[in-house]
Amino acid sequence: MDTAVEEGVDVLSLSLGGGSEPFGADGIAVGAFGAIQNAIFFCLLCDRGGLVGRVEEGQVVKDAGGIGMILANEELDGYGTIADAHVLPASHVSYSDGVSIKSYINSTSSPTTMLYFEGTIIGVKTAPVVSSFSSRGPSLASPAILKPDIIGPGVCILAAWPVSVENETNTKATFNVISGTSMSCPHLSGIAALLKSAHPDWSPAAIKSANMTTADLVNLDGKPIVDERLLPADILAAGAGHVNPSRASDPGLVYDIQPDDYIPCVVWVILTETLHISCSARSSAQKCKAYLKHS
Repeated sequence: MDTAVEEGVDVLSLSLGGGSEPFGADGIAVGAFGAIQNAIFFCLLCDRGGLVGRVEEGQVVKDAGGIGMILANEELDGYGTIADAHVLPASHVSYSDGVSIKSYINSTSSPTTMLYFEGTIIGVKTAPVVSSFSSRGPSLASPAILKPDIIGPGVCILAAWPVSVENETNTKATFNVISGTSMSCPHLSGIAALLKSAHPDWSPAAIKSANMTTADLVNLDGKPIVDERLLPADILAAGAGHVNPSRASDPGLVYDIQPDDYIPCVVWVILTETLHISCSARSSAQKCKAYLKHS
């Protein structure tokens, strides 16, 4: 991160998984503050979950002689389904549908099924939906900080891929469909880069503000955004809403903040959680000492 800052990047995009650390012991948090001090927009997405063995389960079925698979969600994942590059014909169904299918299987001695591909469906009225793997707030390091800030596209994203998912060596059509916060992070980072290009004088806080104050709170049906249970998503699931880049370029009002304005919050965390943080900038270090002296 320090190297990227030294090279003069405008946007830092990180999508990571792992536990939460106190701010003073979190290298990502310290590095992010250093990026903000250098007017660099920092986009961080943290994974709650990943493939969790979906494709691997298909391989087990295939190895056992199976010719197809129905993959049912656990209750936690609700109605959210994901497209994967399976090794055999497969259908991913919701928890509710899975319960119905299992009930049918148990009701007859010779259950049968057929899998049909009915094409890509667009314009689903419930879109966008907050997926089960989307990280929930608040901040574990400091619960007073509401998270997430915003949500973006991250389910079934078609994009370029370095190798063929069919293991073909004579094709240039190397694409894949991937889901996860590692997909939404590039979307948000790209939007931040577009805003920086349109408004070179905007600070990282201004870019963040523009995205958050113009985000969508309703789905295509004009109703509140829902989560994987098809229940209204609260602020700790959807944050400010789903990013809307076309509106973010002209938000009308921007809430700006300077790097030194973060210091009172940082010091409050230090005092309340007995943390230690090194302030990288001389002015910031002086302010830290001043706040600690008067606290």
